[in-house]
Formats: sequence, structure tokens, C-alpha cells
Amino acid sequence: MADVKTEAEKIGETIKHARQRAGRSQTDVATALGYHQSKLSRLENGRGTEDTRVLRAVASELGIPLHILGLSDPAPSAAPTDDPETEDMRRRTFLAASIASLMAPPPPATAAHDDLVRALLPGPRAGSASSWNGEMQPLRDRLTTARRLFCTCDYAELEAMLPGLIADLREATGDHRNAEETAGLLATAYRTSTSLLLKQGDQGNAWLAVGRAMAEAERSGDPVVLASSVRLHAHVLTREKHTAQAVTLVRHTAGQLAGSYDRHPPRYLAAVGLLLLRGATAASRGGDRAATREFLDEAREVARYVALDQPDAWANFSPTNVAIHAVSASVSFGDAGIALNAAAPLMRRHIPAPERRAALWVEAARAYNQQGRLAEGYQALRIAETCAAQDVRRPAVRDLVADMAARDRRRTLPELHHFSRRLGVPA
Repeated sequence: MADVKTEAEKIGETIKHARQRAGRSQTDVATALGYHQSKLSRLENGRGTEDTRVLRAVASELGIPLHILGLSDPAPSAAPTDDPETEDMRRRTFLAASIASLMAPPPPATAAHDDLVRALLPGPRAGSASSWNGEMQPLRDRLTTARRLFCTCDYAELEAMLPGLIADLREATGDHRNAEETAGLLATAYRTSTSLLLKQGDQGNAWLAVGRAMAEAERSGDPVVLASSVRLHAHVLTREKHTAQAVTLVRHTAGQLAGSYDRHPPRYLAAVGLLLLRGATAASRGGDRAATREFLDEAREVARYVALDQPDAWANFSPTNVAIHAVSASVSFGDAGIALNAAAPLMRRHIPAPERRAALWVEAARAYNQQGRLAEGYQALRIAETCAAQDVRRPAVRDLVADMAARDRRRTLPELHHFSRRLGVPA
């Protein structure tokens, strides 16, 4: 334990000296990262240094080489850590979203990825040619299938399906008999695209997709569709470290929809509940414990009245999903012990949606990594892989595996390094 403490203190001193050399205050650095000043203070005192996501953000902000903090360089296919130019929350037009996507260097392109991005671009002939035959029900069914593919982590099939679906939905918007419903369906397709792009680490094009989703959601006039699109907007803001703006956006929108939960249908409640969970994630990433607790408490209240947890459900919101987000929040705060205690009963529970099952085990792996329990973290990742193999290959998880492998300096876990190579993470 003494060696761990000494290493943590050295990391804290490195951060403090780098900040002082830059002539910056704790508040200045913390604000730039979307954190509270107390979070940086804890780091400089050697507390919370197990959270590799926070360490990477601080290293990027202060120009500290990653290896000095005991971190590995990110995988080549991981998302760039440089933030794109700050986006105003209210700039939701197609042009603004397109500019944002062009500013962020994309991940290595594939033909399917290029097709999806083209389908998101503004203009009458962007994306795939439409094959819509004028019937609405097939569009509804295909959109349900797309949502199921996301929940089951069949990302490759989903990426191949979305361009044609978006093209047909855009064609259907010309039929004014179903204008509002079609706008809502199209918003959902754009939201699903946003979620997929975030999984792939493509924040630039996620801005493009969420801009389209917000525009169609407002056109639909459906508060449920709008709340769901706001949730994805907050997700993109959080990924880009604009956590305070994300919290404000969620709080404002949820405040208009909250209350009288026993009088609303499940679809409405799921949208509100998921929005609150997104607020909890943003608040915890920003180090705001009070706001995190506020969002989670309200989400638990909503979950008393609804439980949608099947892969083919319209949305995945249930008491179990609330509990998984509470685990994730504890990991974000560096409270690994609390996170693992909260995760223990969930590990024994049947969780129907593979994406949610994988999320639980990935968060457990992060917590184990924070405690230096690399063998248990590796086992958690292997379980996550059995739940959703494609999910474990996304850039954020690859970064976690890289950090775990880097911490095993004596290579006492050859299976971890084999796993790392199998995922394509550099040594």
C-alpha cells in the first residue's frame, strides 16, 4: 500500500508542478476541463489518481507526457483527444453541425462509415438513394430493428442499415399527410446514428447527427422526441467536456417534463428517465456530486412507474439502468469501492439488453483498475466481451485496456497483454 500511495503522491506533484509552471490556478485548469476546483485539488494531493480518464484530460490540458503519469499512448483508432472548437448549445442548424464535423479529425474511414456520414449531410441528394414505396409501417418496423441492433451491439449491421433508412425517411418527409410522425421517426434515426458515432469515437460527425436530430425533433412537435434528442445533445456535450452546459441543458428540459409520473405513458416516462440519467453522467464527469445525486434520485422516482429493458423496446429505461448509472457515477468520482458494492447485486441479475450488460462489466473493470486489481478488471472485461463483443472494441474500452496493460509493468498478467493485442491495442 505504501508504494501505491507514493506513486499517487508523485503523480499529484507532477500535475501540481506542471500547473504552476504554466502559471495557472487550480480553478482555471479545473474550469477548462469542466471540473470543480476541489477535483484538481484532490488530484494534486494524490487522491483520485486511479481515474485514468481524468488523468488523460489533465495531461492534455497541461501538456504532460502520458508516460510520466503512468499512462499509455492512446490506440491509433481511438478518438482524438483535442477538443474541437467550442459549440454554442443553441447552434443546432444543419450548417453549424456540418462545420463542427469537418473540424474534428475523423477515425479511420470504412466504406460503411463513409456512407453513414454522407447520409447525414444536408442537401437533397446526400446519402443513399431512396427506395420508399409510400407505406409508413415498414419505416416504423425498420426503425425498431435499428434500435434493437444498437441495444444488442450489432454495430456493423446497424451502420450498414442506417444510410438507407435515413434516405427513405427523408423521402417520406415530402408526404405532408404524416409530416409530424415522419419528422419524429427521422429524429430517432439521427439519434441512433449519434449514439453509434459516439460508440465509434467519432465526436465530429456525432455533432452533425445530433444537429439533424434536434431539427427534426422540433419539427415533430413531440415532447418525447425532443427530450430524447436533447439527451443525445447532452451526451455529445459531455464527451467534449462541456459538462456544465450539458447539466444546464438537461435540467432545463427535464424541468418542463417532470412530475405527475403516475399519469404519463411508459414512452414518455422512459424519455424523461433517460434524460435524467444523461444529466447524472454529465454531472459526475464534471465532479458535481450534488447534481449527480439530484438526477439519480429523480430517475429512481420515474423508474417506480416504468420498466422498459428489452432489446426491442422503444427505449431502455428501468430501475436496473438507473442502478448501472449510479455505478458509473461512483467510478467517475473515483469511489471504486462504492461502485463495486453497488455493482455486485447487478452482476447476479438478468439484464436483457446486451449493451447494458456490457456497460455494467466495463464500469466494474474501471473500478477494479482504479483499485489496482488488474486481474479482476481483466476478468470483468472478458465477461463484457461475452455480452457484446463489438462493444468491447470501441475506442473508450480500448483505452481502458491500454491503461491496464501499461500498469502491469512486470507483465504478471500475460492474458491481459494477449487480450490487449487481440483488440489491436499497441504494446
